Amino acid sequence: MARRRQAVTIKHVAADAGVSLQTVSRVINKESNVRPEMAERVQASIDKLGYVPSIAAQRMSGSRSYLILALNDRERTIADWRERQGTDWVDQMMLGGMVKCAEHGYRLIVELVDTHSDHIERELSAALAALRPDGVILTPPHSENATILRLLKAQHVSVARIGTLREDHGFALTMDDERAARLAATHLVELGHKRIGFIAGPAAYELSGWRIEGWRAAMAAAGHDQDGLLARGDFSYESGLAAADALLSAPNPPSAIIASNDRMALATLEVARRRGLSVPDKLSLISFDDTPIVRFTHPPLTAVVQPIAEVTARAVERIIDEQAGRPVDPAPEAIPASLTIRASTAPPGR
Repeated sequence: MARRRQAVTIKHVAADAGVSLQTVSRVINKESNVRPEMAERVQASIDKLGYVPSIAAQRMSGSRSYLILALNDRERTIADWRERQGTDWVDQMMLGGMVKCAEHGYRLIVELVDTHSDHIERELSAALAALRPDGVILTPPHSENATILRLLKAQHVSVARIGTLREDHGFALTMDDERAARLAATHLVELGHKRIGFIAGPAAYELSGWRIEGWRAAMAAAGHDQDGLLARGDFSYESGLAAADALLSAPNPPSAIIASNDRMALATLEVARRRGLSVPDKLSLISFDDTPIVRFTHPPLTAVVQPIAEVTARAVERIIDEQAGRPVDPAPEAIPASLTIRASTAPPGR
């Protein structure tokens, strides 16, 4: 049997460079209190031995754990996995977070937490004690959970809150949902639509309100009536069916609909099919999220592209900067979404 090659450790580097383990750790962590010639000597040993720093080695300095914890909604994520309906939001979050963490020698760990659980404080306390993360990324609806924020503040944990602008502990980042909805509605207005329906997400998500505001702003700017054109879902396919049915059953139905996520947009596409309304000839349709499935529907859906990976990467940067003692602007930051136009939107009544 072939012998397994012995892994190069921080001890090997320290012995080769003739320095202490703490000195190697300080060089790995790019700390400023290391003489340039010493840093060069240690780096030469690292390069010669092919050493790859481990979390344990980085933690030897004692100041940081080099772990960032991202909290995502448990029930919705598990339901998505079990139903095989796709978890592109989670995938994009991990893409942006993991790639940015790797650039700085950090690791991203994702935990699923039920924000409505009576045991939320106990669950989170256990995770913090076990991992000792340098920072926590909160995604909706955790971003607005007072219990979570109070606990993290009490433990002096750096926090980046995605999808909220409320003043509280940590940094707030959004995907500029109000502007994104306005962008979608304006596109339909410019095509000539006057009756533009909007299927909003649940009120528990602050971003749902922003999207309604964006739609209303675009409609008001164009001088178009909004009465009877707002329906609300909960981001599920079933709620999208009910909302689309309600809008299209009205005496004066919309000629276009914006749905606040891809599942509700797919449900709207199905309701249109059942009613014999061809898309986009009789009904234009825009979705939020732009998950892969909407590119392969018939027709492919025009969609708001949310910069989930970019926002998560920025959240990681803010946490790392704060941990390193670099100045961080405390003001909320909005990273704009974009609109990808495909075949599901056209002038009304073609």
